[in-house]
Amino acid sequence: MRKPIVVGINGSAASDAAMAWALERASTLRLSVIAVHAADDRWISPEFQYHDLIRDRGAELLKTVEADAALKAPDVDVQVQLHYGSPGAVLREMSPGAAMIVIGSHTRQWPDGGPATDRALQIVSASDCPVVVVPREFVPGRPGVVVGVDGSEESLQAVSFAAAEADRGGDELTAVLAVNRPVRWIERETPSSGLDKVIEEEEKIVLAESVAGLRISFPDLVVHQRLVKDLDPAQALVKHAATARVLVIGSRGRGAFARLVLGSTAHAVLVRVPCPTVVTRLHKVGHDD
Repeated sequence: MRKPIVVGINGSAASDAAMAWALERASTLRLSVIAVHAADDRWISPEFQYHDLIRDRGAELLKTVEADAALKAPDVDVQVQLHYGSPGAVLREMSPGAAMIVIGSHTRQWPDGGPATDRALQIVSASDCPVVVVPREFVPGRPGVVVGVDGSEESLQAVSFAAAEADRGGDELTAVLAVNRPVRWIERETPSSGLDKVIEEEEKIVLAESVAGLRISFPDLVVHQRLVKDLDPAQALVKHAATARVLVIGSRGRGAFARLVLGSTAHAVLVRVPCPTVVTRLHKVGHDD
């Protein structure tokens, strides 16, 4: 039995966009969809009147979603489920039985402009399957798949996923790697050392090796390699994926904090997703301390 696409529903515009994206994908791949709303009742006493209110509102929301899906994608089998508790915990528990989890992003920020805590980050960190974060303003029908590369095992998994995605959709694939330049004080103290050139050449090799085997599995796939020298990895990915159909990133890269489940680049991208963004979780990868 093929696993369904699970969509987190909360009534927001981004949630609506996530459902629309999931329905389109499910129709193409002939998968079913489970729309899930988590009524977060952890801090409400069962005797309190708001307990029934949030339950009823959640049920009404799912009925609306179900009716709307029947009109937009009548060929897709859509089920709705109302759960109780933290949305992150609910979707984490469902992730082993899902083909992917699809959720909407948000644009809420602190007064100083910094991003507020995003449940998307929690869900991506805990999920056992790929998670797709869909921005509220995403434009369907755009061409191209972009994937982040850094030579880590997670990024190689992301490349495999992205190549299959691009090949299935008849898209071109763009692999992006941002060069980690020496810190400024090193460049100032050793202006003639050529260290930046050495790093650049090494990163070119990493980029080329990351996509080298794709021609065997996907002989018709057009692959572009982009080595970015003037932006950090998250900025480079957001820029190159601004007009793409899908961006694919690994859950964690080759950063210094090996124990982190979600890498800093993935974290930075997810608080400003440029297009539907897939965070791959194909299999667990062991890392040395």
